This record gives sequence, structure tokens and C-alpha cells, in this order.
Amino acid sequence: MHDANHVSRSSAAIDGPKRVKYVRKLEQIEQLSAEERDRLGPVASRYVFRANDYYLDLIDWDDPDDPIRQLIIPREEELIEWGRLDASNEESITVARGVQHKYTDTVLLLCNEVCGAYCRYCFRKRLFMDENDEATNDVTAGLRYIAEHPEVTNVLLTGGDPLLMSTRRLVEIFDALRAIPHVRIIRIGSKMPAFDPYRVLRDPDLQAAFRKYSTPTQRIYLMAHFDHPRELTDLAIEGIDACIRNGVICVNQCPLIRGINDNPRVLAEMYAKLSYIGCPPYYLFQGRPTAGNEPYEIPLVEGWSIFQQALTRGSGLARRARYCMSHETGKVEVLGIDAEHVYLRYHQAKFPNDLGRFFVRRRNDEAYWLDQLEVVDREPVHA
Repeated sequence: MHDANHVSRSSAAIDGPKRVKYVRKLEQIEQLSAEERDRLGPVASRYVFRANDYYLDLIDWDDPDDPIRQLIIPREEELIEWGRLDASNEESITVARGVQHKYTDTVLLLCNEVCGAYCRYCFRKRLFMDENDEATNDVTAGLRYIAEHPEVTNVLLTGGDPLLMSTRRLVEIFDALRAIPHVRIIRIGSKMPAFDPYRVLRDPDLQAAFRKYSTPTQRIYLMAHFDHPRELTDLAIEGIDACIRNGVICVNQCPLIRGINDNPRVLAEMYAKLSYIGCPPYYLFQGRPTAGNEPYEIPLVEGWSIFQQALTRGSGLARRARYCMSHETGKVEVLGIDAEHVYLRYHQAKFPNDLGRFFVRRRNDEAYWLDQLEVVDREPVHA
């Protein structure tokens, strides 16, 4: 009943103009009791809270375990001392402010330090802290770096969420990147289709920019971020459709998150729906051991089991995801797990000699990250 009500409201909302109302204080959420706000206040003080009325309306407030609630509302367990803010050591591959170059073909431009809302399990929550200045709206240094590196064919706009930027600013970046001949693909890493579909639906200038800068030989890709099938409302599907109709290729990537999508049936349902709407699954990430994220983490062996069970459902287009860890040394794909071992491969690698390398670690049912898996055979040591 809850889902049906939301679908009907969403369908009706498409017909009229709409701007979401952003919420930055827990006191603005009337469904939370005063006691809950007091308890969660210290969490929001350490790891910033932000949401909007569209997304909050997806929550079933009668269910304390509601997955959308778990995704967006702070939890006291976030204050447990656990993990590191920069769990993948992104600092080590930062070549200029807001510019990361880890894999040969791809450069990341951290061009915004704000998101439509803040996922509680975010691996870059450090960007949203007052003392952090890693992201920058000035991408001049990044553009210069990219122009000087002809091996770079892909540029990922990320942050923060690039679709929170003005369309005028996005067009400036698109135009500058299209002036660099070797940049063939522009990627936009965004959860706005889930957080605020109106961002695309109600902006004809953005749609026109997609048509202009996503060409038959130089595409724009939307790296969407849906975590749960309930996020795939009629409005969200319309938003994806608007991207597709205006020349953007859409795929989805998300982490496996405790309390949100750690159920094979839920994951399979989301993957099937994503394949139906033309936004097929791309990566399923193992949650990074990021400070504050302990309540959302899932051991690797359990995660592999969930992933494999999900892949027994749906068509081939719904089974395209790779289960990976974005480790400091590269994107490590989990290929298989048996009674004794975990079988892994570098799908992407920081060090060229690692690319494609297959390796084996000892199985550990409590481990949630590569560093906790015991080495079976001697592996290369990088300086």
C-alpha cells in the first residue's frame, strides 16, 4: 500500500512544476520525536545531514527498519570509532586540487562538494566536513592536466554531485572537455535521479546540453546511484528516460549496504527494474571501511553470497554487475569464494603490472576488506 500511494503521487507530480524543499536540520523532520532528534543531533554534527521533501516522502515512518530511512537518517552507531575517512587513500592519487588520476584512461574531477542528500554510508563524507577543501568548483587545473595527458579518454565528474551545479557551469565544463580531442567519454556520477528527478525533468537547458555534448562518437554517461528498488519511482524512471532520450547512456553502480539492499530478492528486484528502464547494473561495490560506516558494513563472504543469489534471478542484462572493492591498489573484483579461499582479480589497477592479475587470499568470514585477507601466495610488493 505504501509503494502504491507513492507511485500515484509521483505520477501526478510529473504534470506540474516542482522544486524540492531541502532539509538540513533534524528538527525539520516532524516524523522524528524530540527524543530521537536529541539522540541523533551529535551524529549529524559530526557527519552532516541533508535531505529533501521528495526523498523523505519515500520513507515508511511506521517501519523503524525502513531502508530509505536507513539510507538518509543518522544512526547513533555512526559515532563508533571505526575505519578511516579516506579509506582508499585517494590523497595518494590526487594530482591537483579536485583532480584524481588512478587508472590510465580515467581522470576524476571533484567539481562539487554538495549532494542532493547525504547517504549515511558515504565513502567521501570527509568532503562535506568544514575543514575539507579537496573538491573545487574551479576545474582549470584539472582541464589543463587532462589536456596534457593524451592517454585520458574518460573524465568522471564527481564530488559531491555534479548535477547540483548550475546548468550554466556544467555546460562550461562540457564545452571545455569537448575541446580536448582525446576525451571521448564524459561521465557524471550522480544520485540526483534518485534524490531529485526534477533536476533533469524540469531543466530543458540541461537536456539540450546532453543532446549537444553526447554525440555518436563521444558520449556522456550517467553513472546513476540507485540503492534500493523503492527509489525507482515513476518520477525517477521519467528522469532516466529524459537522460536516455537526450543521448545519455545510463548505468547504475552502488555499494552493498547493511539494512538497505543486503537481501538477494531486493537486489535482484532492483537489478531487474534497472534493466527494464535502460540503466543496467554496472558495479556492486563492497562498502569501504570508512569512518562512521560500521553499522552499514557487510563481511565480504556474506556479501558474495548475497550477490550470487541475486544473480540467479533476472535476465542477462540484469546480471551485468561486477562485485568489486575500490581498494587503494585498484578495483579488485571478487571472482569466487570456496571453503578455503577467495579468488580475486584486478579489474582496474593503480600499478600497470597489476592490471588483470589474478590472485588468491585465505577465506575469512569476518573480513570486510582486502587487507584483512591473509595472503596465500607471494604477491608483488609496490614501492
